[in-house]
Amino acid sequence: MTQNKGKALIIGAGIAGLSSAYYLLQKGWQVEILEQNDLTNNCSYGNAGMIVPSHFTPLAAPGVVAQGIRWMFDSKSPFYVKPSLSAKLISWGLQFLKHSNQKHVDHSAAAIRDLNLASSKLYNEIAETDGFDFELNQNGILMLYKTEKVAEEEIELAHKAINMGLSVDILDKKEIQELEPHTQLDVIGGINYKCDGHMNPMKLMKQMLSYLKNNGVIFHTHHKVTGFESSERMIKAVIANDKKFTADQFIMTGGSFLPELAQKVGIKIQLMPGKGYSFMHTPDNPVNTLNHAALLLEARVAVTPMNGQIRFGGTMELASHHDKINMKRVEGIVRSIPKYLPDFQMEIPKESEIWLGYRPCAPDGLPYLGQSSKLKNLIIAGGGGMMGLSLGPIFGKTVSELANNQKPTVEIKIFNPERFN
Repeated sequence: MTQNKGKALIIGAGIAGLSSAYYLLQKGWQVEILEQNDLTNNCSYGNAGMIVPSHFTPLAAPGVVAQGIRWMFDSKSPFYVKPSLSAKLISWGLQFLKHSNQKHVDHSAAAIRDLNLASSKLYNEIAETDGFDFELNQNGILMLYKTEKVAEEEIELAHKAINMGLSVDILDKKEIQELEPHTQLDVIGGINYKCDGHMNPMKLMKQMLSYLKNNGVIFHTHHKVTGFESSERMIKAVIANDKKFTADQFIMTGGSFLPELAQKVGIKIQLMPGKGYSFMHTPDNPVNTLNHAALLLEARVAVTPMNGQIRFGGTMELASHHDKINMKRVEGIVRSIPKYLPDFQMEIPKESEIWLGYRPCAPDGLPYLGQSSKLKNLIIAGGGGMMGLSLGPIFGKTVSELANNQKPTVEIKIFNPERFN
C-alpha cells in the first residue's frame, strides 16, 4: 500500500462504509470511521446476501404503484407504505410517481447493470484475499413463479436481460427442479440468472472489520453526528459526541440515515427506510439442502443457503424508523414459503430470532454515488435499496477513485447524489 494521501473520515459502518475504507487503504489513505451504533447490527448483516446484476429494473418501475396500492390494505403483504401525512413521505411519493414509467426504466437499466457487474467482479477479488472466506457462490439466483401471469412477466424481463448481455436461462418446471434435486419445488417454472450470486453477509462484514482494524483503520462507535463545520465550500470538521473530527476527505455512507446527515450540510437527499425482516432456519431433514439462492416471486421472499442453514427474508414497509417487529408481516413470509418449497413447513419464529433492517430506498430506485458539487471534499455513497450489499465493493472503489481525482471505473453520472436539489 502507498502511504500519506491524507486522512479520510467515513460516516457509517455498513458495507458501503467498510468497502470505502478497504479501497481507500489501498490508495494510501489514513482512515477513520464514525458509526452511531456498534459494529454488530446494520442492514448489511441480516440481508439476503445476494449479488444481483439481474436487478437492473429500478424500484420505481411501471406496475409497482398499482401493485403497491393493492397490497397496502393487507398487513401481511410483501410491500406496504404506511399511510402518513409526513412531508418527507409525501415528497418521496411524488418523486416515486414521477419516475414510475418505462422511459425511466429504459434510461436507468444499463447503468444499474454495469454497477452490479463491476461490483460482482470485485467480490471475486476480495474473496481471493487472505483473511476472507464468506461463502461466495457465483452459481446464479433462481426466480421461481407459480402463476402464468408472473411467468409471462418474468420471461419478458429475462429476454431483456439476455439482450443486455446477461447470462440467463429460462426453465420449465422439470428443468428448474433438476437444479435443486434435494428439495421439492412447487412451481410452474423459473429463471436462472446465472450472472447472480450469493454469500454469507455476516461473515463478510466480520472479516471486513477484522481486515480494516488489522490495517490501521480507527473506529469510533456510538458516535452520532450532530453537526458539521465548513467554510469556502469545504468541510472542516464533523461534530459527534461533542468532539470535533477533522479530515482531508469526508465520505457519507449513512444508509437509511443519509438524508438527515446530508441535510446538516445543506444537501437534500430523498430517501425512505424500507423495513424488512429475516430469520435463519435449520431444515428438519439435512438432506433438504438448497444449491442456489432464490426469490419466491409472487410472495416477494428471498431464500439464501448459508452455513448449513437457510435465511428467509422479505417484506418492504416504507415508513419512518421504528424498531418494532410486526409479527403479521413475519407470518406472511412464513406462510408463503411451503407454497413454493413444500419440504419447508415451519413454525413462526420468536421475536428474538427475527432480524430487522432498513433498506435505504430512493424514489427513483437509483443509488446516490458521487462527489458533491457544493462541498469539494465530500463524497456520498448510499441509497442502494435492495441492492445495497450487492453494490458495496463498487461503491467503495468509486469513492477511492473520486478521492484520488481519478475517473471512476463505472459511469456514475446518473447516480448524482444532488439530483433532487
